[in-house]
Amino acid sequence: MCRHLAWLGEPRTLAALMLTPTHGLLTQSYQPRRQKNGRLNADGWGVGFHAAGHRTPVRWRSASPLWNDRSFASVAPVLSSRCVLAAVRSATIGMPVEEGATAPFTDGQWLLSHNGRIERSALPPDLAAESTCDSALLAAYVFAIGPDRLGEIVSSLGHKEPAARLNVLVTDGSRILATTWGDTLSYLVDGDGIVVASEPYDDDPRWVDVPDRQLLEVTVQGIIRTDLEI
Repeated sequence: MCRHLAWLGEPRTLAALMLTPTHGLLTQSYQPRRQKNGRLNADGWGVGFHAAGHRTPVRWRSASPLWNDRSFASVAPVLSSRCVLAAVRSATIGMPVEEGATAPFTDGQWLLSHNGRIERSALPPDLAAESTCDSALLAAYVFAIGPDRLGEIVSSLGHKEPAARLNVLVTDGSRILATTWGDTLSYLVDGDGIVVASEPYDDDPRWVDVPDRQLLEVTVQGIIRTDLEI
């Protein structure tokens, strides 16, 4: 399993989203509070964001634990964006631990993170993925079909493989799509934006827990929640 987070709103630093919150991704890498499978997220971390003047999102990924990356900690306070997707990874048993297996994945427009697991045999062969891990293959599949159909894709795969866990976050810089299918997800409407995360990064009472098997669509106008077909 993994922990992930997405932000949409006014520019916010990567440190403010990932490192400084009391129970943020840095803490979740070694002490998650709501993770159902696994106890540590030490098999890598990654962040992607849309930067002013760049048509495609930029990424910083590593196969090492987030708590070990002093270089990132030194620059995160001065990197900011209106749209960010970040994750810490707990690799599924048997999956490679490598940078290419670490979210976020991208097709050059969308960023994607997967919190969960899926049998690779449930996905089509010959996908053009960044790694042979299940999450990278799932990302390639979503990109091939189209992230706008995320709810349909997750419902179809969930019915094909009942044991799959398919919490997915995707963003194109102007909106966030997210699914709950087998694990936790929450969101917080803040004064200058909206954050969607595997679990709350602090104890703010405004966090809203999302029921299982829902699709969220987040824009600057607000949030639309839709039940996924069961």
